[in-house]
Amino acid sequence: MAKRQIVDIYNLKFKPFDNYGEVVPGMSWCKISYDKENGGQGTYVLKMEPGAKSLVHEHTGFEEFLMLDGELIDPDGKTFKKGDFVSYEPGSKHSSHTKNGCLVLVFMRGINQPL
Repeated sequence: MAKRQIVDIYNLKFKPFDNYGEVVPGMSWCKISYDKENGGQGTYVLKMEPGAKSLVHEHTGFEEFLMLDGELIDPDGKTFKKGDFVSYEPGSKHSSHTKNGCLVLVFMRGINQPL
């Protein structure tokens, strides 16, 4: 059991989201198993403050996430709500924004490329 990790996702220490080399305003994250140097594999919890917007990016591998709280909106107007599980295939491109903030559990299988 020495290699087991238990994380309370509602009691995390967040750091500014800087996965693309610069801090994205209004976004912070807590890495659970995410490792950029190992091909962008792993899991993290993403917190977006009200009005935050992600950078436009392309997925090089699958990106999947579970909405834990709040709402997230894609450019086509689709709104993801608490309990939604969303999967983006490799090659998909988008950015997302939130009006009132959100908390998202993200599962990455490849480094996103900012566009």
